Amino acid sequence: SDSTGSAPTTSAAPFVPASFVWKACDDSASTTSVQCSTLEVPYDYNNPSAGTFSLYVKLRPATNPSLRIGSMMVNPGGPGFGGSSLADDSSYYFSTDLTDHFDIIAWDPRGTGKSTPAVDCVDDYDQYFGIDSPPDTPEEKQALIDASQAFNDECMANSGEILPYISTQASATDMNSIRQALGEDKISFFGFSYGSELGATWATMFPQTVRAAVLDGAVDPHATSAEEGMAQAKGFEGQLATFLAACSKNKACEFYNGGKSEAAFDALLLDLDAKPLVVSANRTPVTQGVAFTAVAQAMYSDYYWAQLENALADAQQGDGAGLLMLYDDYYQRKDDGSYGNELEAFVNILCADNPDRMTVEEADELVPQYQANAPRFSPGTTGDYTCVFWPKALDPRIKITGQGAGPIVVIGTTGDAATPLASTRNMVKALEEGRLIV
Repeated sequence: SDSTGSAPTTSAAPFVPASFVWKACDDSASTTSVQCSTLEVPYDYNNPSAGTFSLYVKLRPATNPSLRIGSMMVNPGGPGFGGSSLADDSSYYFSTDLTDHFDIIAWDPRGTGKSTPAVDCVDDYDQYFGIDSPPDTPEEKQALIDASQAFNDECMANSGEILPYISTQASATDMNSIRQALGEDKISFFGFSYGSELGATWATMFPQTVRAAVLDGAVDPHATSAEEGMAQAKGFEGQLATFLAACSKNKACEFYNGGKSEAAFDALLLDLDAKPLVVSANRTPVTQGVAFTAVAQAMYSDYYWAQLENALADAQQGDGAGLLMLYDDYYQRKDDGSYGNELEAFVNILCADNPDRMTVEEADELVPQYQANAPRFSPGTTGDYTCVFWPKALDPRIKITGQGAGPIVVIGTTGDAATPLASTRNMVKALEEGRLIV
């Protein structure tokens, strides 16, 4: 499929954003002093007449105005997640030292959340992501290929006008527009997970505007999408091994299985591949692929481990509802059966940032590497087709250097599966003045 629109640019063009006009927020999540506004930014900073995004922005003023230092932009990660809720939840994410001294500026990046227009590809994920995987026959493999092609085609049909303009570089340029609209010469930033890549890109593109920056759970800025996938699979593999070993040592674990949780897990996943569990007639069966998505969701935090114990134990008894619930959580499925646009925006940003496009055959050639890297978590016989059918990247990510931005604090956590410590160390190495805290 061919994308529409001209190639975006990241060069600083003579676009001057309007100042913010703050007012009370309409959404119920907003509390007390949190205020809302929007900011119009161009699709293409080099061609402002091509169209505009309206960014949804929230402000939580510094709790102690007499101590106010300035504004701090914040991003929760993704990519694809709206970040405006961090203003409402700032006391959960940030210490009183920060909230006393800084206005918290949280926004939904272009194409996400309440920013408009937003990426909107499909209404039902099951037919694209709930199909049988890994495939056991050529027909099942072709079904996977067809589903990936169909998802990409739907994205082009429904959001093709804006997709060429949604990338990390474009969002980093939006950050500079937010700073300008706030009237601040320099500004601070705190980003988590993918927010580290966004922040590092911003610091590289606009180093003279950086007052201070913290990148928490940083990704490897120079890894290919395949390398990122392998690093994350390895992280999940390690967390899954920790989870199963702990379960084997704890008779109170719902998935104890006589102290043989690891063997029971492997047997269960083989059973699901042979005979998926049907939860309801209008939902995807719990295939092996669905189960691994559920497990991946639980590996982000041990907060989910008790839930995973119960879900696996239930699946052993023929009830897949618990695994389906975790699968739905992974894809942000709502109670009414609808979805947000997080996954759709995620796919576009992932593919927009990476210039390489593999063929199906080239993607399949990486399978042995995935299996060697994470044997339990990568049983697949096919490659990752996420970006195979996506249009070429018109705005691929730049080389991260942070040159001229000054010291940047980078935080890594041992045992972090989603953003492994090794990836965080590579972010530090890439930055001119990266400072690592483990």
